[in-house]
Amino acid sequence: MSELATLEKKGEVSIITLNDGKANVFSHPMLETIQNILADIPKDKGSVIITGRDGMFSGGFDLKTFSSGDVDLIKNMSALGFKTLFDLYTFPRPIIAAISGHAVALGIFVVCCCDYRIGINGEFVVQANEVRNNMDIPTPIMEIAASRVDKQHIYRALFHGDPYKMTDAVSAGWIDEVVNHEDLMKRAMEKAEDLATLGHPMYQKTKEVFQASIVEKIKATLPKPSDNPNFVSV
Repeated sequence: MSELATLEKKGEVSIITLNDGKANVFSHPMLETIQNILADIPKDKGSVIITGRDGMFSGGFDLKTFSSGDVDLIKNMSALGFKTLFDLYTFPRPIIAAISGHAVALGIFVVCCCDYRIGINGEFVVQANEVRNNMDIPTPIMEIAASRVDKQHIYRALFHGDPYKMTDAVSAGWIDEVVNHEDLMKRAMEKAEDLATLGHPMYQKTKEVFQASIVEKIKATLPKPSDNPNFVSV
């Protein structure tokens, strides 16, 4: 398995750690690795933690790919990114984000896909910076983010691309709680072990009811196989 991301299992908890040694960008290889890891995680029991390296959860999509001019690679990376978001958002078991540092662009949107989100105290930010970088926010991402961000913060967080300190991100709806750096994984394990006790398929069915209209909108806008032969539709 690629070292871009690794899987560790502790009892009923599966821990995904992103670590490319830099900004943990979601390149095509990183996304493929995550897809392979998700295929290895039980869908009918337990829970999941997704975290990053110290100081960096993720800086988002791989901008070098976007600037490469390779149209096919750009399309494939984008499509696989949207599919990965969808798979995380609709995952049938609880996912806890242990936000180990900055979470920017696709990084914060991955956080939004998780069922419970824990950040750390410190000089770290979460930010949807797409509009500030002259990019729009596509429907699949917007639907997921808007379902989590507090309505009073929608304009600041998504339209204006304002950065949020971790301590401010709770009231904005980006995350659920903040802990000290040294307590992050302990707290994430506590939450993961608790949520792992939730019954199956009751948790999945409850989640599906809540997400139904959002999932319908996302599916309507995801790339189709005819648009991208390498994309696996949901």
